[in-house]
Amino acid sequence: MTGSGNSRFASQHDVELCGLAATGERRAFGELVRRHGSAVRGVLRRMGAQGAEADDVAQDAFLTAFERISEFRGEGTFAGWVKKIAARLYLRRLQRDRRLGAMTAETVEGETPRSDADAAIDLEGALQALGSAERLCVTMCFGAGLSHGEASEALNLPLGTVKSHVKRGLEKLRTRLAPGDGAALEGRRGNG
Repeated sequence: MTGSGNSRFASQHDVELCGLAATGERRAFGELVRRHGSAVRGVLRRMGAQGAEADDVAQDAFLTAFERISEFRGEGTFAGWVKKIAARLYLRRLQRDRRLGAMTAETVEGETPRSDADAAIDLEGALQALGSAERLCVTMCFGAGLSHGEASEALNLPLGTVKSHVKRGLEKLRTRLAPGDGAALEGRRGNG
């Protein structure tokens, strides 16, 4: 009977599962975790969380999401909602560890991020080549789906600083991912 219950949940849309989870159906929420757990951990790793830390923050994000599931209105995707929760929890952890100030100072002081020109070109590698603050801002805005304003508020940085980090980060990603023409991310930049 457990198997048939799980298959029933596997065929339902995220919004339906959220509705069931809001009524206390833990198996429905378990299906949401199964579907989106790796994506949430991926965003956290791109933000800089390593292994067990990404797992811990993802688990905390899903616990928070379960506790607040009635707040999810289906206006966006469940995946986007839980990624925002995870990003904010990770930022709080960074602030608590006082690493955020050091990461911001690293880019502001003009240190050049590590360059692996001969490494295989992929998004993960390209993100690792960014400065910590640039990687964090780009990942929050494009990976976790936060607006520049939301990222600014979460990081407690001026909006212009976040926009600058995102712009520089995207330019570096564009160069790294498309060294021949640089047009790979052109649509994201909003020119025109």
